Amino acid sequence: MKKIFGLGLLALGLAVMLSGCGKLPQADIDAATAAIDSAKMAGANVYIAEEFVAIEDSLKSAIEKIEQQKSKMFKNFAEPVKQLQEVKMLAAEATKKAATVKEQVKQEVQSALGEVTTMVAENKDLITKAPKGKEGKAALEAMQSELGVIETSVAEATTLFDSGEFMTAKEKIMAAKEKAVSINTELKDAIAKYTRK
Repeated sequence: MKKIFGLGLLALGLAVMLSGCGKLPQADIDAATAAIDSAKMAGANVYIAEEFVAIEDSLKSAIEKIEQQKSKMFKNFAEPVKQLQEVKMLAAEATKKAATVKEQVKQEVQSALGEVTTMVAENKDLITKAPKGKEGKAALEAMQSELGVIETSVAEATTLFDSGEFMTAKEKIMAAKEKAVSINTELKDAIAKYTRK
């Protein structure tokens, strides 16, 4: 009788111990999810997209492990809980990093907007000095048309910048800058050839 009672007590103690491991870690899931939401609000999904996707994937993996444990008789959520805590930590770091990268992108866009605006004005001036032979006239008209497109891009990038969409503004202004630099080089080369004659 004592042996049966002792085994029963041991089984009860084991059950209590295992039920501690078997409690659904909802608070950890909520904390990790909230940390990811904060990172997204800070722009981590835009400014450090690859890292953000990896953190989201880690959360999904932890939740899948929890789902697998839920179907077991003796549940053990220790591993997914550890993963959820890591997700929370990584998401907090991503929030800070996204803010830093966002500020860098903002400054790059501001600088590029100024550079492109200056270069468009310089290119317009160079067009007036460029040789206007038969072929030159058509090329200059095409360049003037491209400058119009660049000016539109600058205006669109400025609007995006003003609305806080720095990454999209950066893509637009960098493409415009590349065109403006190309036109500038072409005009300077044409003028240099003409003056050497």
